[in-house]
Amino acid sequence: MQVAVIGTGYVGLVSGACLADLGHTVVCVDVDAGKIEALERGIIPIYEPGLEELVSRNDEAGRLRFTTDLSAAVADAELVLIAVGTPARRSDGHADLTYVRSAVRAIASAVARPTIVVVKSTVPVGTGDDLEQIAAAINPQAGITFVSNPEFLREGSAIKDFMFPDRIIVGVEDEAARARMAELYAPLVSGGARIIFTSRRTAELTKYAANAFLALKISFINEIADLCEHVGGNVKDVAHGIGLDSRIGLQFLNAGPGFGGSCFPKDIQALVKTGHDYGSPLRLIETTITVNEQRKRAMARKILRACGNSVWGKRIAVLGLTFKPDTDDMREAPSITIVQTLVDNGAVVRGYDPVGMEQAKEVLPPIEYAGDPYEAVEGADAVVLVTEWNEFRTLDLDRIRQAMRGRAFIDLRNVFDQSVLEAAGFSYHGVGIAKRRAGPVIVEAAA
Repeated sequence: MQVAVIGTGYVGLVSGACLADLGHTVVCVDVDAGKIEALERGIIPIYEPGLEELVSRNDEAGRLRFTTDLSAAVADAELVLIAVGTPARRSDGHADLTYVRSAVRAIASAVARPTIVVVKSTVPVGTGDDLEQIAAAINPQAGITFVSNPEFLREGSAIKDFMFPDRIIVGVEDEAARARMAELYAPLVSGGARIIFTSRRTAELTKYAANAFLALKISFINEIADLCEHVGGNVKDVAHGIGLDSRIGLQFLNAGPGFGGSCFPKDIQALVKTGHDYGSPLRLIETTITVNEQRKRAMARKILRACGNSVWGKRIAVLGLTFKPDTDDMREAPSITIVQTLVDNGAVVRGYDPVGMEQAKEVLPPIEYAGDPYEAVEGADAVVLVTEWNEFRTLDLDRIRQAMRGRAFIDLRNVFDQSVLEAAGFSYHGVGIAKRRAGPVIVEAAA
């Protein structure tokens, strides 16, 4: 099929490259001429494992190209995918649909025949209806049909998620459009992927509901982690014990410093706003937002306690700055709150991240940056592991300990076993893992 993808951000570029790899002919469109020029030279604007090779392979095969000319791109397209950003509006937290509406206006002005427009951007319930009205007002003869096809791509494993999806959700109100969407994803379906057709509004809501539920799981296990520390439990064992229940599952039950990134924070905020608009408040999700914000500050306080309740003049090494491993994304990263709090309390912070340091410099307060983990910990009074990059799992702990001045190791992702770190000479501080007791707790039976 001939496919045009509007937007070369995270979703647009990954989706376009993957569709090309499935055999479709794809042209990716962006208003940023500099980004398009870079892509034509093989320079990828985001870090995603495997993406550079995927783009290069399909570019060389002639299935993938890039342009700023939207009119030419959509003129020959059988499907037009919208994959532009929907950030939270600063004024009220609603999803900002400025870029989506702008894309629809441009498409409606450019097409001269019936066109199927697929909205992959995350948009509130009812957006497809509004976009139909916008397009009809600009070009009523074109007969533009809108489809909702939300993406479920995780940063760091986006290509795998696209090629081997848990499910493909398609919200469609037109049989011809349904047939075209089935054709688009036929290579994936033949490989075992499941495609689910729903109404357009149902598809729009499904995306938000999925992210909200996953965010809720994270906040839930983080609160259980706090309780574990007070009662002498181990949250890793609790998470494993409940995660083996098939009704619950093991994913998103890793206690840590809270969620961040480009999706969860803005999407659950937008869902809460939608609930208010329709008179159906989502109290659990509202609480999830509050718990997550408090979580980041609580982790900063944990570091302060581990350093004797004061970091004034102390050198703190922070390992991992991005919101999760295998991405350079710093949006809403827990490290932002943590580092800012440390700096505000007088600490000298030196950070290291395998790929995200340039992005970190744009959002973090002025700190020192190291070329590797061992440089980061040189002379440090404490080391804080914030993001669980794989390279941190194989650190030479003896070398780390010898390079440090202090011995506090605050593992906010529970990457290391407490006994291993203590054997290496560290003072261990995990999340949801109680300090070892000096002896057994004896509970006397009632007389």
